[in-house]
Amino acid sequence: MKLLYAEDEPALSEAVVDYLTYHKYIVDAVYDGADAYDYAILGDYDGIILDIMMPKRDGLEVLSALRRNGCKTPVLLLTAKTQVEDRIQGLDTGADDYLPKPFDMGELIARIRAMLRRREEYHPDLIYFGDLTLDIKSGAIRVGEMSFPLSKQEYRLMEQLMLNHTMYLSTEDLLIKAWGYNAETDINSVWLYISYLRKRLSAMNSQVRIVSKRNIGYKLERGS
Repeated sequence: MKLLYAEDEPALSEAVVDYLTYHKYIVDAVYDGADAYDYAILGDYDGIILDIMMPKRDGLEVLSALRRNGCKTPVLLLTAKTQVEDRIQGLDTGADDYLPKPFDMGELIARIRAMLRRREEYHPDLIYFGDLTLDIKSGAIRVGEMSFPLSKQEYRLMEQLMLNHTMYLSTEDLLIKAWGYNAETDINSVWLYISYLRKRLSAMNSQVRIVSKRNIGYKLERGS
């Protein structure tokens, strides 16, 4: 399981990362809200741990921006604030759980495990948009009774487009989301696979199109 941990106190961050790493989690640590948002929106994380009081952007601002932009990754908020109003604001903003500081490491990892279990329980086997159905298990895309198996990269690209259909994804975003940070490829691969997917949709007579906006990116659009 891969986690993003945003905390501006270096000593606490180091201790938490060591503890989570010991328990077999992969952890990316960042130290301000700007980096927290950038990593979260571009990375492939199973869960996010956000401190509310951070420089540049506070945790609630980061969480609100992530949810507005279609990020559904579970989020656990950490803060020294203990007032009921702060907890309500955090949960209403889209947090999955809330843990006040100072906290016990055992309780932290128990809450992380519970949060990730809930995500697994409700993770859909099928993703829908317009007349499209993407089967996560088989990697096939369907329109009505017609089904077509996608290659690994076609599937990853279509998955990101369907999960983030409310927003434009830049070529760079798609490269990172579908190929990963360390992929030995470039943006030409994104253009090539976008072309493949457009041909697939056309061949299946789908009403959904992949539209592009110059210098902005790509998104899915339902036809009339």
